[in-house]
Amino acid sequence: MSARANTLKEEGNRHFQDGDYKSAEVLYGKAIQQDSQNPKLFTNRAMTRIKLQSWDPCIDDCLHSIDLDRNNMKAYYYLAQAQLALHHPNEALESALTAYKLCVKTESSSTQNASQLVLQAKKEKWEAKERDRIRKRSELLAELEHGLQRMKEFELGNVEFRHKDKGDSTELREERQGVEDISRQKIEELRSVFALADPQNLAPRQVPPHLIDNISFNIMHDPVLTITGHSYDRSTILEHLKRSPTDPLTREPLTIADLRPNLALKQACEVFLEGNGWAVDW
Repeated sequence: MSARANTLKEEGNRHFQDGDYKSAEVLYGKAIQQDSQNPKLFTNRAMTRIKLQSWDPCIDDCLHSIDLDRNNMKAYYYLAQAQLALHHPNEALESALTAYKLCVKTESSSTQNASQLVLQAKKEKWEAKERDRIRKRSELLAELEHGLQRMKEFELGNVEFRHKDKGDSTELREERQGVEDISRQKIEELRSVFALADPQNLAPRQVPPHLIDNISFNIMHDPVLTITGHSYDRSTILEHLKRSPTDPLTREPLTIADLRPNLALKQACEVFLEGNGWAVDW
């Protein structure tokens, strides 16, 4: 990286840390003008654009970064986030899986975050299919859901207007999240009412015990098998081994080299999640 580009990048980093994302975006852009072949500069600006919720420009930056470095984990990670924000769960899942595989390959500290992003993409994919199924079953429900969605967008617009002169802040993020949570709760309650007339939805929502990770107690998406015969999600057992080189259940010595992919269990998890995306938040 040229000296001028590095100076601009460091100045952009300072603005980013101060929460001045717009200035950081401009400075990263100037750094890119000085060194357009540096993939990290594009991911820096992509991260800033996520904060600004500039999804399409963020995707452009990620794709540029990937063109320059096919193993740039952060580019795939940010790309998946932007794709989810634009409601493209299939593309987001592909990007998140690539980020996760790169994390595992490099033993990155971001492995668990990437794993959670994979599960989120799977959930969004299921929710998209679920919305289509519900809409086909009931035009009235679709109309009511659409109304709740528009109400949510209206409320988010009011939040943005009230904070337009304050920039990004904890209060703004909390208000946004509050609107999202209330809207999600209303939609879930609405679906519950309609489900009473649909017997296939009355079955209790339970995740089979063998699909649950014994560390996080969440459903697994990349299970591995230990020499003692226990299975854990790869991301959580890797985090555990950083703290203690033992099997969490038996307390016997355990290293990363002792882990083997549990392909049969992984397939079972994928099949279950394909039809039960709610299990991500179980």
